[in-house]
Amino acid sequence: MRVLVLGGYGLIGSAITKKLIRDGHAVTGLARSAQKGMTLIPYANWIGADISTLTQPESWHDHLDQIDIVVNASGALQNGLSDNIKTLQQDAIIALIKACEQTGVNRFVQISAPGADISSSTLFYKTKAAADNFLKDSTLDWTIFRPGLVIAPHAYGGTSLIRTLAAFPYIQPILMSKTPIQTVSIEDVADAVSIAINERIISVDVDLVEENPQTLLDLTLGIRAWLGFTPAKAVWLLPFWVGKSIARFADLAGWLGWRSALRTTSLTVLANGVTGDAKSWQDLSNKANKTLAQTLNDLPSTIQERIYARVMLIFPFLILTLAGFWITSGIIGFAQHTEATAKLEDVMPETLSYLFVWLGASADILIGAALLFRPLTRFACFASVFVSASYLAASVYFTPHLWADPLGPMVKVFPVMALALVIATLMEDR
Repeated sequence: MRVLVLGGYGLIGSAITKKLIRDGHAVTGLARSAQKGMTLIPYANWIGADISTLTQPESWHDHLDQIDIVVNASGALQNGLSDNIKTLQQDAIIALIKACEQTGVNRFVQISAPGADISSSTLFYKTKAAADNFLKDSTLDWTIFRPGLVIAPHAYGGTSLIRTLAAFPYIQPILMSKTPIQTVSIEDVADAVSIAINERIISVDVDLVEENPQTLLDLTLGIRAWLGFTPAKAVWLLPFWVGKSIARFADLAGWLGWRSALRTTSLTVLANGVTGDAKSWQDLSNKANKTLAQTLNDLPSTIQERIYARVMLIFPFLILTLAGFWITSGIIGFAQHTEATAKLEDVMPETLSYLFVWLGASADILIGAALLFRPLTRFACFASVFVSASYLAASVYFTPHLWADPLGPMVKVFPVMALALVIATLMEDR
């Protein structure tokens, strides 16, 4: 069959794409960057498009040419700089369903979420439910899967958050420790889609979860053990207001382009638990989904996983430290421009030294602000290195007396350059 997978290189979409290709289907992935898709899964065809802009049935027609089945594995957690949940999960998908009816694509597999309901307090659940309901009322042959917390080899979203929490040294902080969670292996999700397509299982709306839930605390401690970190000396049960305060900052970061997993929508979802009915799919497929223990046993846990967890734990602090340094440097430059100008008056005219100080302070603040804006962070890191090197070179030329002890200027500049390069390297594939 010829299958179109929306969100084709995402956490769930990439596993589905690879599984369907192994099954012998001709798969086309649709995602924001066709080039990234070709890099990650070169044996699929790729369409580069922003789903949230495809809100009219006609905008889907060309993408459905020569397609037999659509699998929707796209979605986002919450509104932000690059995400509009209503257009992405509701308007565009409803338009796609209409386009399928118009073009003769009569098979649709929807990846939804347990607990998605039109009356939900979260936009994430509301929009998922609206698309689910429209699909059920359509003339298409449909299947809806609702995975629990997806455990995969690569970390993303909720699983990335849990890995990060599990990386705390000595103690184990946790919110809502008793919240029930049912996980599902990414392989089981991909297998379910494969079975539904190959065996033509239609008009089915089922959860994909392990049979028994565990608490969020047990899940986090299990991930900690799987990563190979030493057991926590103590468990730190954080009050809900702490998590809510962090989530508010994460919401703000979302509008700067950072897709943190710990946002207010995440807290709301966790507060209600992530649970479902494992038996329905087991009866249909004659196949039980893996337990968390079985899933983790089949996943690698190497130095790469441990490094990722620890780096993600400190990554926000690296960004905030570098941005804070540059913004503070600029503010100090403006506040002490008279003193700074006086140091340069012996080597350049007063007007030029004044301009030099003010341009430098402005550049510092712009670099600091750009570091906080996700689309510009890597560029700002390289700008940070360039400006630091420029300051160092200028100091050699204009104020050679400061170089009586050359270690002094270098100690001030090189750590900033090194930190910027570390962040730029970490940001390459984020």
